[in-house]
Formats: sequence, structure tokens, C-alpha cells
Amino acid sequence: MSTQQPPQGTGPAEPQPRTDEEHNKDQRAAAETEVAAYDADESRAATAEADARRTQEIDSAEVGVIGMAVMGSSLARNMARHEYRVALFNRTYGRAQQVVADHGSEGSFLPAETIEEFVAALERPRRIVIMVKAGKGTDATIDTLLPHLEEGDIVVDGGNAYFEDTRRREARLRALGLHFVGAGISGGEVGALEGPSIMPGGSRESYDALGPILEDISAHVGDEPCCTYIGTDGAGHFVKMVHNGIEYADMQFIGEAYELLKAAGLDNHEMADVFATWNSGDLDSYLIEITSDVLRQIDAKTGRPLVDVILDAAGMKGTGTWTVQCALDLGVPVNAIAEAVFARATSSHRELREHAQAALDGPDRTITNVGDAASRQQVIDDIRDALWASKVVAYAQGLDEIRTASQEYGWDINVAEVAKIWRAGCIIRAKLLERIRSEYAAGDLVTLLEAPSVKSELARCQDAWRRVVCRAVTAGVPVPGFAAALAYYDSIRAPRVNAALTQGLRDFFGAHTYNRIDADGTFHTLWSGDRTEIKVD
Repeated sequence: MSTQQPPQGTGPAEPQPRTDEEHNKDQRAAAETEVAAYDADESRAATAEADARRTQEIDSAEVGVIGMAVMGSSLARNMARHEYRVALFNRTYGRAQQVVADHGSEGSFLPAETIEEFVAALERPRRIVIMVKAGKGTDATIDTLLPHLEEGDIVVDGGNAYFEDTRRREARLRALGLHFVGAGISGGEVGALEGPSIMPGGSRESYDALGPILEDISAHVGDEPCCTYIGTDGAGHFVKMVHNGIEYADMQFIGEAYELLKAAGLDNHEMADVFATWNSGDLDSYLIEITSDVLRQIDAKTGRPLVDVILDAAGMKGTGTWTVQCALDLGVPVNAIAEAVFARATSSHRELREHAQAALDGPDRTITNVGDAASRQQVIDDIRDALWASKVVAYAQGLDEIRTASQEYGWDINVAEVAKIWRAGCIIRAKLLERIRSEYAAGDLVTLLEAPSVKSELARCQDAWRRVVCRAVTAGVPVPGFAAALAYYDSIRAPRVNAALTQGLRDFFGAHTYNRIDADGTFHTLWSGDRTEIKVD
């Protein structure tokens, strides 16, 4: 057996005896860790106990929220943060309990296990906000509530309900001596929690009782709440619907600007910089701001820009479609908004697109003559002006639809106030809205486009707008939104449009009659006879 010792420094080190000082230091550290852990446990226990005690101490609530999904729980937390006592109810009691467990320190919550307990906990007049999926779920919730409500109680639907459904529900509850409020709420999960734009419609009496709460929890511009009384029955949900229609158009215009910048040779980082620059001027808005963020985002899985790996098929939940359908019913032209809705439909029609890509020829979607920095910047500036002008047209179309519906349904909607409450909290919040508010407040406008500060800026932008549409057509870049907005601008300013020929054709094949520019009455030409004209009335 070898007795050779390992070379110096290669064997295991001999353990060194620990000093008393080191031993005491370790003991102190262990004791401190144990104390810290105990304190943390005690703190958590104290917080949980305080939350439980607060809940037990609440025997009544000022407002109640039904539906503890993301939007409902966020809205309830917003109310609690503003020091309102909030009753909570969900079909599964555990979700209401979870809100208290997770966020009880934010304010006063009273979770109820049954609808009877929930209603009984509310002060009179009861103020109940329903935050469930629009449609049958809302009706089912109302049916569950009705046996427990009393005259003067207020039921609020905070979902994206169709305004005619809201009118029906309001009439039903009004006949029972109850108030029904259709409240459009915009801003998503963050807005619901931190301050949304709120568009309530219903009776004035209900707003007197409910309005202070909604104004408190809404977004604010300075001291001004982004919440106001909109009008009777379905007015609030109608305004929210049109808000969403404008939102569709706004996103479509941004998408078209993105495609044009890409066709001009900009990469995603360069485009993000362009949108960030635009966001510091007249285009300053929430959607322009987040466009820059989305374009900068890198996909963790592939290392590529996220926007390049997202399937180019845009979804929709119905409010944009409703905006267009209602505009058709009212006879209001909203073609720029409509093209935004149809663009989403086209994007999702995969079979149509695949067959068309295989069969159809056209330009390669490249904008030429942008080789030097000055030419490139000119194209960027032109796209910026086209984007701003098109956004203005979308607002003009949406506000015209609101104005017309207000006349049709007797809502007496103040359009300046609508623009005012859209300035913060909502998805379409933008610097432009302050200009819109002030212009409508200054005069009775039929269209936003006639407002002095708007028409002068459109006049400045229109040459660029036209160049952009021409460049897009030449390059094969689809810009249905930009083109439709420009067509609307030209149509409503034209002294005469092609409808005269349309009426002549209608009269020819269907005897639909026509009016004349030089005589009162209705006329028809005997096209199949001697082609003389007769006066019908």
C-alpha cells in the first residue's frame, strides 16, 4: 500500500476550527431570520384578520356589482378604492370570496352567497351594476333580481349591450317602477380599475342617485370627470357602440399607415420611432402610443418582431357591425367606419384570400422613388397627414350618427359633452378630442368637418392625403379606410353628385319617380310609352 501523500493543495482542505465570534454571528443571523419570518407571518395574519373584520363589520353597502370576471371585479375594486362600500355577487360564490381575499385591503367589500343576501345588503335606493356577458346572460340576471327589488331601485348594465335591447329592458323595468341604466364603459381592464370613460343612459332621476359614484370612479381630465348623463333609455349604449365603431376605423387607419411605411422601406424599429414621433403632435392618442410599443415587441419564441408572427386575421365582437347597421337604418353615411369593419372581415376570410393570392396579379406593394432621405421623409409626412385627416372623418361620421340618432329617439345628446368624456379613460382618447369638444361647444355643427379649426387643417392636409391614396393604388397597397374617408370628404363637399343618374335609372326600370331642381312635386317619365313626363303628386 502506497504511503505517498497527495501533492500540496490538491487534497481536501482541513476544516478550520470556528471562532466564538463566528459562531455567535451565525446564531444572531439565524435568530434574525426566524424573527423576520415570524413578523411576516404575523403581518399576513393581521392583514387577513383586518380584511375579514372589515367585511364582518359591513352590514350594508352603497353599491353592488354582479359578475366577478375581469371587468366586474376591476370596477368593484375601483369603487372600493374610492371609499364606497361594495357588495359583491357571482354565480360561484368562490369568485366573490377570492376578490376579497386578494384585494380586501383596497376597501370595503361585502361578498354575498345568494342573490337574496346581496340585495338585502344594499342601501335604498339600491344601485346594482351588472357586469356579465351581454345578451341572454343580462336578461337572466335581471330575471333573478326582479323578485327582490323595490320601487325606485336602479339596475345598471355595464356591458356592451345592443342599444335596442337596452331600450326594451328599460321599458320593462320602468313599468315595474324600477330604473334601468345602460352604461357604456370604455377603457378595458385597466380603465375599469383606474378610471374608465363612462356613458350612462336612463332616467334623470337614476343619474341623480347613481351619477356621483360613476363620476368619482371615472377617468378625469383635471377636475372634469369622463362621465356625464347621455340621455334616456338606450342613449348610453348607443354612444358606446359608436365609440367602438370609431375605434375600428382608427385602428384600420393606423394599420394602413403601417403598411404604407413598410412599403416605403421602413423596418419595424423605424416605424415604431415614426409612431412615437407622431404621438408627440396632433396625432397624440392612446392607440398611436401603443402602436409604437407593439412594433417594438420581440417574440420570445422566435426572436422575430411579434407583429410579424401574429396571424393577420382581425377579430371583432359586434359593436363595429352594429354601428354600420344602425347607420344604414338611420340613413347616415359612415363609409370609412364601414370599410374598417369590412377590412376585418376580409382579413378573416382565409379561403377567399388564398384563392385570390393564387389567381390575381398586381403591383408588388413597394412604394418607389424614396431612395433619398428627403423623398422618404416626404412620404412619411404625407402618410401622417392622411392619417390625421382620415381620423377626423371617422369622428365626423360617428358624431353625425349620434346626432341623427338623438333626433330620431328624442335623446337630446350633447355632442360636446360626448367628446369631453372621451378625452381620457377610453380606447379612442386623443388630443384631437379637446378640439372637437371646443368646436361643438362653440356652435351647433351639422358636421365636425365644418368647424373652423378642422376645415382649415383638412385643407392643409388634403394634397398629402390624395398623394398617399394615389401612391397606395399604384403600389397595390390596400387603403380602403384612407380612400373611403377621402371619398366621403369629396362627396359631401361636391355641389352635385351622381345620384341624379341613379334616380333616372330607378325611374326607368321601376317607376320609382324623381324630384326636379326647378319644380316642386314628384315626377315620372313614361319610358315605355312616348317618354313624356307626368307629375305624380
